[in-house]
Amino acid sequence: MLLMKPYRFIKHFLDILLALLLCVPAGLIILVCYIAIKVETKGPAFFVQERPGYKGQIFKIYKLRTMRVETEKNGRPLSDMERMTNTGRIIRKCSFDELPQLLNIFRLEMSFIGPRPLLVSYLPLYTPEQNRRHDVLPGISGWAQVSGRNELSWEQKFERDVWYVDHFSFLLDMKIFGKTIINVFKRQGIDAGVNDTMPVFTGNVIPTKEVKSNAPQVVHS
Repeated sequence: MLLMKPYRFIKHFLDILLALLLCVPAGLIILVCYIAIKVETKGPAFFVQERPGYKGQIFKIYKLRTMRVETEKNGRPLSDMERMTNTGRIIRKCSFDELPQLLNIFRLEMSFIGPRPLLVSYLPLYTPEQNRRHDVLPGISGWAQVSGRNELSWEQKFERDVWYVDHFSFLLDMKIFGKTIINVFKRQGIDAGVNDTMPVFTGNVIPTKEVKSNAPQVVHS
């Protein structure tokens, strides 16, 4: 672990440097997406939600909204894919919805590379081994994302997240960064199926009623 500490510091520096370089182009893309979202649908253009970060500390994540604000139609709950807007589908396929997370990087809440921050309601559902995914900063992209993203099961995702925690290095981050760019152009692993972007994680044990009631119906991975 001592050998990893210098890279942790270097990684923070590289994250901030890259975020600064991307500020102008990312800002222009976000502006165009903002206008398109507001034209097509009602409601806010940004999706803001609390997520657990390093050591489980809660922070607010920022994304461009890709779904309609309505969660049901004629009394029937709508799936994620049914709620996806035309603009949102394009934004999501290009991964532009993640660009507002540059703010999270500037605030040292996230890194470009690391396990994706998931829902707060999932915290009591992890095994101790799975919970180790919080031993590094969460990322915009990670080892699980370039290894299948939403095509993987939750268990497979967590295995890859923990593997990254145990092996993360500059060379591994560069490999993930390169594969992320390739996947964006190939548009791989965006959806888990025809109905949802990713099923709700119910844990390795039956969740309590309190966890069930607090678990949001909308999943943003």
